[in-house]
Amino acid sequence: MALNRKEFLLSLLLSTTVFLSGCKSNNGKDPDPEPDTYLVSSSEIRSFTRDQLVDQVGRQLPASVRALISSLLRYEIKVYKIVYNTKLPDGTAVKASGAIIVPQASTAVPMLSQQHATILSDEDAPSNFGSNSDAAFGGTLLASTGFILACPDYIGYGETKNLTHPYEHRESLATVSLDLLRATKEFVKKNSIKWDERLFLTGYSEGGFATMSLQKKIEEEFPSEFNLVASSMGAGAYHKSAFMNYIINQKTHGIASYNRLYLWVLLTYNDVYKLNKPMSYYLKEPYATQVTQNGINTDIRVSISDAFTDSFKKAINDGTDTGFLNAVKDNDVYDWKPKTPTTLYHGTADNLVFYFNSKDALDAMKARGATNVTLNSLEGRDHYTGVADYLLYTFLAFTNLQ
Repeated sequence: MALNRKEFLLSLLLSTTVFLSGCKSNNGKDPDPEPDTYLVSSSEIRSFTRDQLVDQVGRQLPASVRALISSLLRYEIKVYKIVYNTKLPDGTAVKASGAIIVPQASTAVPMLSQQHATILSDEDAPSNFGSNSDAAFGGTLLASTGFILACPDYIGYGETKNLTHPYEHRESLATVSLDLLRATKEFVKKNSIKWDERLFLTGYSEGGFATMSLQKKIEEEFPSEFNLVASSMGAGAYHKSAFMNYIINQKTHGIASYNRLYLWVLLTYNDVYKLNKPMSYYLKEPYATQVTQNGINTDIRVSISDAFTDSFKKAINDGTDTGFLNAVKDNDVYDWKPKTPTTLYHGTADNLVFYFNSKDALDAMKARGATNVTLNSLEGRDHYTGVADYLLYTFLAFTNLQ
């Protein structure tokens, strides 16, 4: 879910990753999509020399860090807005967008798919390349160290900003991210960009959930389209059923900005799954009226459990609201058996996306026989302070794999 933008962007430079690698045939099974199926258009929106990148870093970081970062920058980069074909949750075809950041390298380099965390402004969508976006700071610097970055906007941003973002919706996030990867493959081929066919995959918070959803979709539905080598993700809400049960029944923080995100998930599922319940079904007054009028821009400064109606909580706890329960269950991505080495990171003191999301995923995956899933528990870290550790450890681990 959400995290401090500056903290994320400054930390992102120190790491990022998850390892995938290029396409292989499988005796005619699950073939790659036909060329040019996904890519609609591309346009260069920015370019940076190495000196410009160093200068950009210099304006935002202390001198000691600036010297370290500057030493890592190797390549000039070009930034492209990509428009590509994908689908909405209901299957409707749509043209979405994302950013591709390309190092001007003479040798083949790997690709990195970066699923961004929660954003509240279209300016922060990768293809808009706003100053506070993941792509504009961390993305450019990572590209200069030698990665082709693929950064999906998600539905609701960029080219689809007129649509509502289906927040924390598994299928939407997986599909829009996968289709950008397909469009990126077509883009690098068309433009004779040297890609060594390795693909790194990473995400934190909503990006962590998107990354898990994407990995699951690739492994289970398109196993030969990508040879997924490893994945890394942080603080994602993978066990949605337990998460929803927890916030319905337990006293939580009462932090308004956190409650807006819980509310956003509820509104998304009510809409995407055509539950069409009025807010008065879910929420007590005055919250029901306020949310009806203002959506997620509603301050709820009590434990979210105290804002839900007793009848809604009873329907969840006794299992009679099958529509809502099934919608939430459809977004569980914790209970499956990854074939790929998978590393989870989560702060033990995370009071936004609770630690049990990653612990439950680890336990469920091991119970299914997975032997290549690990959980790095970040002791005492919350949703924000865990970001730097997650990124640094990820960077070090996959640099060693290289």
